[in-house]
Amino acid sequence: MTVPQRTLRPMAGREQDHVSPEEILARAQAAAPLLRERSEEIERGRRLPQDVVELLRATGVFRVGMPKEWGGPELTFAQQCEVIEALSYGDASAGWCAMIGMDTWIYAGYLDQAVVDEMLADPDAITAGLIFPVGRADRVPGGYRVTGRWPFGSGVTHADWVVGGCAVYRDGAREPGPGGAPTNWRLMLARAGEFQQVDTWHTTGLAGSGSMDYQVTDLFVPEERSFDFMSSRRSGPLAAPDAFLSDAPGVPLGVARAALDHVRALASGRADRATGTPWPDSYRVQTVIGQAEMEITAARYAVYGTLNDLWQRLEADIEPTPDQQVSTALARVNAFRTARSVVSRLADLVGTASIYRTSPLDRWLRDAHTMCQHILAQEQIVQSAGAHLLGGTPQAPFPLGLRT
Repeated sequence: MTVPQRTLRPMAGREQDHVSPEEILARAQAAAPLLRERSEEIERGRRLPQDVVELLRATGVFRVGMPKEWGGPELTFAQQCEVIEALSYGDASAGWCAMIGMDTWIYAGYLDQAVVDEMLADPDAITAGLIFPVGRADRVPGGYRVTGRWPFGSGVTHADWVVGGCAVYRDGAREPGPGGAPTNWRLMLARAGEFQQVDTWHTTGLAGSGSMDYQVTDLFVPEERSFDFMSSRRSGPLAAPDAFLSDAPGVPLGVARAALDHVRALASGRADRATGTPWPDSYRVQTVIGQAEMEITAARYAVYGTLNDLWQRLEADIEPTPDQQVSTALARVNAFRTARSVVSRLADLVGTASIYRTSPLDRWLRDAHTMCQHILAQEQIVQSAGAHLLGGTPQAPFPLGLRT
């Protein structure tokens, strides 16, 4: 249901603490047409304009993982994904940045209470940053000295907090991780202003996400502002190591649906040039639209079905079976690949009209291609799922939710 624009007023601090999951979704749906109107500007600027950031804040998207005991709405995995899908229907870059930025409260579950209290001062705080350990953190009294340069900092241009994954060193030597892991992988959290942004984000798609590099040299990070995904301070579904990945399929699903709805609307006024057959009566067009609808619907139900199943099991403190463990990851990969395939075939159907920058299909096609290059949609996730099912060695265990 579309909510009138007047409901999208920003609400500061505690006033919005008890906003419901249904209200957040309604606000995201109402924001979508506003984001669509700004898509060209967002892409051209290669980052989200500040008023668009504030529009996203006003939806409540950045607090969806805030637990109920802290006064938050604590959306389920499926509810989070649905919010991102609604925003991505308006603009892929805005949806992508929302998907990244809403991880604040999942990260908070791993942090010292004093840091959480500091973050609670702004319930709509935005987090950005790369979690993989490409930086270096040298142990010093009270914390770490951090140096590194991290790529793919989606949303770092407007974030409040920034994380950087690091390998920990002690006395100049790399420190082994828990359980005999070769590297002690920890995430370092700091205020965004403590990092320098490096404008590297010149891309084919998702151009408006501002996913540029960021770097720091010899930054002191206190121990309480560091964490790893092995030691959550809370229990339940949001403590799962892959909890922050659950909303990612919302972006491709939103883009695919936007593209299909656009072409369906376009079809009402078009006819085949060679035969004069109206598109609604064209067998060729009917088949493409029917196929696209079938594939999007199947991909969407796979995503939400597996997310709901995983949430219910984790909420009941039931360990997922290997099949259940990999199902959400495979549904996630499939959503990305299905979106790219569907948008590509829709662009082929529309033909040369889709190649111009004035056509949203051009942007959706580039966005879908770029997001499929993300590690979450790559072949190693499929390999890792197969390896886990067979009792072999996954190349990428973390996106499967495996702690080892």
